[in-house]
Amino acid sequence: MKTWKRLLQTTCVAALVGATAMTVTASAAKAPLAKAPEKIPVILDADMVDLFDDGVALLILAQSPKVDLKGVTVVIGNSWVEDGVASTIRHLEGIGRTDIPVFAGNNKPTRPGRIENIKAEKKLWGRGHDSHLGAAGYPKPASWQETYRERYKSEPTIGPKAEDASDFIIRTIKENPHKVTIVGIGTGGNIAKALEKDPSIAPLAKEIVYMAGAFLHAGNVMPTAEFNVWLDPESAKKEYRGAWPKQTFFPLDVCENERINYKNFLDLEKRVKNPVFKHMWENHYQTPLFRNNQKFENYIWDVLAASYVLDSSIVTEEVFMPVDVNDTYSLSYGETLAFAGPGPEGSQKAHIVQKIDRKKVWKIVTDTFDKL
Repeated sequence: MKTWKRLLQTTCVAALVGATAMTVTASAAKAPLAKAPEKIPVILDADMVDLFDDGVALLILAQSPKVDLKGVTVVIGNSWVEDGVASTIRHLEGIGRTDIPVFAGNNKPTRPGRIENIKAEKKLWGRGHDSHLGAAGYPKPASWQETYRERYKSEPTIGPKAEDASDFIIRTIKENPHKVTIVGIGTGGNIAKALEKDPSIAPLAKEIVYMAGAFLHAGNVMPTAEFNVWLDPESAKKEYRGAWPKQTFFPLDVCENERINYKNFLDLEKRVKNPVFKHMWENHYQTPLFRNNQKFENYIWDVLAASYVLDSSIVTEEVFMPVDVNDTYSLSYGETLAFAGPGPEGSQKAHIVQKIDRKKVWKIVTDTFDKL
């Protein structure tokens, strides 16, 4: 009798375990798969040049699995829009991302006669340690196609869209309310124009990130002014006074402490395998400077703003203050200002980055170059 009882107990336990296992298996089968993190919608607004620094910022964003790069809007600054469009297209072709649209935008500073008089300004009001004039230092190209053919010795496979850059910015923010991050690494004309057309887009964005300004630091092209702001202070002022939920600046305060040196140069050079980017590397203005002088260093400006989008923890020190721009045509024209107390009426508070985690940024850069 005891044998039968033990057999019955064993059979019941086995049946119970089997039923439980089936229940667990069925539950596991019905469990929803983990949802992939949502990509960050980004608009890159840039005065594009090949590779460092705007080009690398573009490559960081366009190749990251974390980012949905909605489009690139090109503005005057380091280069004329024609040159910037050609450069943007070539970068996107090189990484096989011709699905990312390119938009031509503002191609002149707000102040009339600015380009013609810019050298005279430096004589009157002094200059900083950098003689850079950007687009103001050379003639405007006939077309982006001419620049492309001359620079890259080939025919482009895509072209810019017909829509104006400012209209694309407005449309993209409205189609993705409270989600879009704008990365502004050029002068402010495109974003200012978008705000003039529709001020309501500012609070509908998620964040705007700039490489711009010199708040608690000296200027570069002028004693008190940083280039991106100095070329079009009126537009910069309109940008920074927008009602954005969050503004983050990577100004000269931090950018002039973060450099690329000879060791970094050699490390990146060996990573470039793609012939499109090998050609850019060989023809980049800083390449012979590094090869001829191992003590040469340069800055990585815009790379910091793009890296922040991928990993905001790169910021290790910042201040949060009202900011504004001096747009009075005077000795300190284009100076960016940060206020310890309340700022002028209309000014907004912003995060002004002071220090970053260099190791994290450089890991993003080397990962980007490993894909080239």
